[in-house]
Amino acid sequence: MTALTLSTSAPAALRSDAIVVAVAKGAKGRPVVVAGAEAVDKAYDGKLAAVLETLGASGGEGEVTKLPAPSGFKSPVVLAVGLGDAPEKGETFDGETLRRAAGSAARALAGAESAGFALPLDSAEYAAAIAEGALLGAYSFTTYRAGAAQKAAADQEKKDKSAPLGEVVLLGGKPKDKAYKAATERATALVGEVHRARDLVNIPSNDLFPKSFADIALAVGKEHGLKVEVLDEQDLREGGYGGLLGVGQGSANPPRLVRLVHSHPKAKKTLALVGKGITYDSGGITLKPAGHNETMKCDMSGAAAVFAAVVTAAKLGLEVNVTGWLALAENMPSGSATRPGDVLRMYSGKTVEVLNTDAEGRLVLADALTRASEEKPDAIVDVATLTGAMMLALGNRTFGIMANDDAFRTSIHEVAEEVGEQSWPMPMPRELLKAMDSTVADISNMGERMGSGLVAGLFLQEFVGEDITWAHLDIAGPAFHEGAPYGYTHKGGTGSSVRTLVRLAERIAAGELV
Repeated sequence: MTALTLSTSAPAALRSDAIVVAVAKGAKGRPVVVAGAEAVDKAYDGKLAAVLETLGASGGEGEVTKLPAPSGFKSPVVLAVGLGDAPEKGETFDGETLRRAAGSAARALAGAESAGFALPLDSAEYAAAIAEGALLGAYSFTTYRAGAAQKAAADQEKKDKSAPLGEVVLLGGKPKDKAYKAATERATALVGEVHRARDLVNIPSNDLFPKSFADIALAVGKEHGLKVEVLDEQDLREGGYGGLLGVGQGSANPPRLVRLVHSHPKAKKTLALVGKGITYDSGGITLKPAGHNETMKCDMSGAAAVFAAVVTAAKLGLEVNVTGWLALAENMPSGSATRPGDVLRMYSGKTVEVLNTDAEGRLVLADALTRASEEKPDAIVDVATLTGAMMLALGNRTFGIMANDDAFRTSIHEVAEEVGEQSWPMPMPRELLKAMDSTVADISNMGERMGSGLVAGLFLQEFVGEDITWAHLDIAGPAFHEGAPYGYTHKGGTGSSVRTLVRLAERIAAGELV
């Protein structure tokens, strides 16, 4: 992973591949130099903004402009990244603006060994945002590039232009300041696990299936002192986990339920996280139409996020007990697959009529939610790429939040906003529950088409234990990015909701929530 250091070095004295500065869009669309770049601007005789304008820069969000460094600089290039509109007088840039700008700069510097970031660092909060953005931007997934290892061995002298930026140096940082040091250490730990989630989502389904995912959880859990328990297909059968078994029975790769536990001796609260882990979703017998299968390796993004969040809690030593549940299955069509009209007996004892085998995520989550509820945690949050309806409602960058407690739903929305993840609170209209009435079972797995993202949440609520605070995050939109990269977001798996879950755990540890 990319190295991160705080430095008091002057920009001119740092020996690196580039010095990064920030500019904003000022009056009449002209670039304005932002705090942190004063020394660089001075080296251009106070004309850095004018030079950038000549080169066509405006300071627009994510805009990247490279120019030769001034005479006397030990770094050959200055990279100016745009922050968007300059704030009004008395206002400042928010953390997410700086996070995205640092990410854009890091992406533009792929292949470089190091870069100094001369961005606003007048608080530990700014340092944290810039560190996170730069580290998130410094990512690549090249595991499956043909001959990558052989090429690297034969070409050691040459720089790999696709490799992530090797080192991020925060200029103007305070290495001896406890707050700055803690902020950057947290950023390194957190982003390392976001990258783990991204990697898991990007691994193709022929290599990541329920057993191999569970094996990774066992190995990583051991490394970080987590207690890990894996229920295989025989355990699931003996335990009566009809949802997991029903979804997975059409696949040659049987399902798994993984329990990971971070515990702290001083913890006063317990947070349970439940993740949908469909390692490939064909839709089952209700087969997905052409054009909807190609990215279905990402249907385990919720489980990846939960896994990463629990590991992060352990890395940071959070004073809260965090239990992660990974509901892992592969949804395939075959002679043994669950058919539309079949009835499954869930772990809770309730029966579910399966009207659509492509509404499988809620079935595996239902078993895991019931099992998690048995431990009586103070709160449960499930995370899933659950419904296309949520994407229609909120687009590709925003996840929906549903909950059985309005205050808890609001708190999660505020936490997501704090860490820079786009979210929106969604209602749970009780009248939609009737649409899931079944003539042969306790409930069916489908309801009304209109509001079907809300119907899915109402279904899940039926499997949450009494008097347990619960929330559901539908990350179907932001979990996998298919468009052009932007900010710190690359194509492919994004690690959506990891930062929100970790910050939620931190706030619970601090006694602020639940």
